[in-house]
Amino acid sequence: MSLSRRQTVRTAAALAAALPLVPAAAGEATARPRPRPRTLHIAGDSTAARKYADAAPETGWGMALPFFLTPGLAVANHAVNGRSSKSFIDEGRLDAVLEVLRPGDDLLVQFGHNDQKSADPTRSTEPWTTYQDHLRRYVAGARARGARPVLLTSVERRRFDASGSPVPTHGAYPAAVRALAAEEGVALVDVQESSLAEWRRLGPEPSKEYFLWLAPGEAPNFPDGEQDNTHFRPRGAIEVARLVARGLRAAGVLEPRHVRRLEDPVPAEWITWPEPGTSPQT
Repeated sequence: MSLSRRQTVRTAAALAAALPLVPAAAGEATARPRPRPRTLHIAGDSTAARKYADAAPETGWGMALPFFLTPGLAVANHAVNGRSSKSFIDEGRLDAVLEVLRPGDDLLVQFGHNDQKSADPTRSTEPWTTYQDHLRRYVAGARARGARPVLLTSVERRRFDASGSPVPTHGAYPAAVRALAAEEGVALVDVQESSLAEWRRLGPEPSKEYFLWLAPGEAPNFPDGEQDNTHFRPRGAIEVARLVARGLRAAGVLEPRHVRRLEDPVPAEWITWPEPGTSPQT
């Protein structure tokens, strides 16, 4: 659909904030800009999106992905809270991402949480029809620009049955992603499968440390506490990013030389939240 002037400005501002910054070396202030490194672009929803200081300690896994990549790779996080595969396109966000994709870049696509919201026609899709149709546009757009599309199934929410086993919550959407990846010959990172395995390993109570479960007074932005089984605190975002990095290596998107720390602890203190309106560094 056509964008209003206000939507265009908002999208352009969000895109500028998402782009990776490549600092110039000393003495290069007037030299030609250095070539941009290979960049992993993320198109997705709030589970991946960058959060700002007014939302801390909520953390998207895209904020932690750079910890697992070696120098020479950059991350541009275009994911936005509340978006589905449909609304991301309708707001002009996919077009804006495609404008900055370069040959050799990667486009990581993870939607599903908001595609499920059948009561909202601006976001809702059907897994085997409109959801796949929208995802095809991400795949085709990336390929047309010489970039590699990568489809990710949705990271699972924290839900357990009476026996303490994790319960899938995304219906047919992950299966639709797997089928589309096979049909289109696209690299697949099955984050749903790996995150379910991680929640199973942790169990109901320890898994709360990964999600935005906060006691009253624990975090200034959540004075009354929070019990959120969808969004992450730093520990959870780091571990989901680790799952994504492992999946990218297993799928052949990244070579072993491109990843690091896959078996090493990553301190939660490495996560930082920029002030609203500022440009992030990754």
